[in-house]
Amino acid sequence: MQRLRMRFSRGPEVKFISHLDIIRLWQRAFIRAGIEIAYSTGFTPHPRISLAAPLPLGVTSEAELMDVYIVRGVAPHYFVDAMNQQMPQGMKVLKVYPISSALPSLQSQVSEAEYRVVVDTRKGPQDINQAIQSMLALDHLPWQHQRDTGPHQYDLRALIKNIWIIDWQPPEGVLGMRLRCDSGGSGRPEQVTAALGFSQRPCAIHRTQLILK
Repeated sequence: MQRLRMRFSRGPEVKFISHLDIIRLWQRAFIRAGIEIAYSTGFTPHPRISLAAPLPLGVTSEAELMDVYIVRGVAPHYFVDAMNQQMPQGMKVLKVYPISSALPSLQSQVSEAEYRVVVDTRKGPQDINQAIQSMLALDHLPWQHQRDTGPHQYDLRALIKNIWIIDWQPPEGVLGMRLRCDSGGSGRPEQVTAALGFSQRPCAIHRTQLILK
């Protein structure tokens, strides 16, 4: 048995596919590629596939990470070629490499995520930079957003590692964000932009990196 870690991209064509459907998509792709996935033991065996941090609907990425256990080892270049022949438009395997089965689960290793966030605004870069610096200077930022189960209150500042301006040419601007992403909480770019004073949801959110411990 071999444990592989892969990095793959998700483009706009598949940004509204749910996490569960993405797992099903991978399962079908493995079958068509002739790569046998290992299954867990027990009364309800399930394929040993795990994603690092599920991507929210509407978000694209070039940095998704997934671990998979396969029954028979394969060369990385063969794996990439075989899987990419089965990927739908908008998804592509970028890199794969074997890792030790003794390592902790992928989910437990994720600590932060970086994003490229496009916003619609007529504010100048100086105003935005001042808002960013004011936010980063805070010790706490009480926040609330509505979940299906009701309002959820938390400290948004604790989820923000850094924010910076990538490009600013009104009526469009691009922000970079490094946000916490672990079992204790995950920052969401649209909530950060709302806290910065943007009234509309970002035009686009793209995950550029997942950072492991």
